[in-house]
Amino acid sequence: MRKKNDILLKSAFEEAFAELLRFFFPEADSIFDFSREFEFLDKELNEMFPELQRNGGSRFVDMLVKVFSITGNEKYVLLHIEIQAQSDPYFGKRMFQYFYRIYDRYDIPVTALAIFTGGKPTNKCSVFDYHFLDTCLQYKYKAFHILDYSEQELLAMDNPFSLIVLAAQKVLAADKIPEVELAEQRLMLARIMINSKKYNRDRIRRFLYFLKTFIYIDNAELNSKFDQQIALLTNNVNTMGIIETIQMLTLEEGIEKGLEQGKTTFVKNLLLNTDFGIAKIAALADTDEAFVKAVQAEIRN
Repeated sequence: MRKKNDILLKSAFEEAFAELLRFFFPEADSIFDFSREFEFLDKELNEMFPELQRNGGSRFVDMLVKVFSITGNEKYVLLHIEIQAQSDPYFGKRMFQYFYRIYDRYDIPVTALAIFTGGKPTNKCSVFDYHFLDTCLQYKYKAFHILDYSEQELLAMDNPFSLIVLAAQKVLAADKIPEVELAEQRLMLARIMINSKKYNRDRIRRFLYFLKTFIYIDNAELNSKFDQQIALLTNNVNTMGIIETIQMLTLEEGIEKGLEQGKTTFVKNLLLNTDFGIAKIAALADTDEAFVKAVQAEIRN
């Protein structure tokens, strides 16, 4: 998947994190306190793994999330989630490194989940083995490939996260089917979400924006038809508000198409057009917070 799609997928996972937990852990409601807010620890993850940013690694697709348990005290669980598209012979080792650094820093229960989005389900890695003389170690974690479930199985689930997985399947097959068929499948996913009658307008709006941008179709007529059908399904209520992920992607995509005028311009655009904080902008621009603050001061002067 393109970096843009990785960002969109991560954003969708954050939006539907409660449903994600229920999707992967059937006993989730007896373990997690869903009345407590989730805390996404991107900054902490970057601090523990600075080499990922230096090497142009997967800083956009790694997630570390604080999830409280229902035990009635302050104990909580950290979930580290990997979205991995390409085959990596060192993936298991990297998952183990994530685990022991997180466990060493927080000294609390950690569970790990690897979500694979590439085209070969057989390549998913779920274990790391270490052996040397009489010393051995085996680290296992939960691994899932987006093709582990069929379309029929996903549609039968009463969980909106299954629609995100299905959208990822559609993206994986996008080059193999005509755009007209892909557009119909995108509309089908939107129709299911809207007709479920279980989600408020804002939640539906965010899902539709994810859907239209994630399952990208470079055909103005098909996109216009999608918008018209959505208007009918939502009784012409304006559901196409701007969310911060799309703002950032639009700015970034413009830069990728040749509009780049340097890191300063990118940072300036993020400061002017999003609500991102200094730390997040620094991470997105691959720079330090002092640089972002300097650009901010220049704008104010």
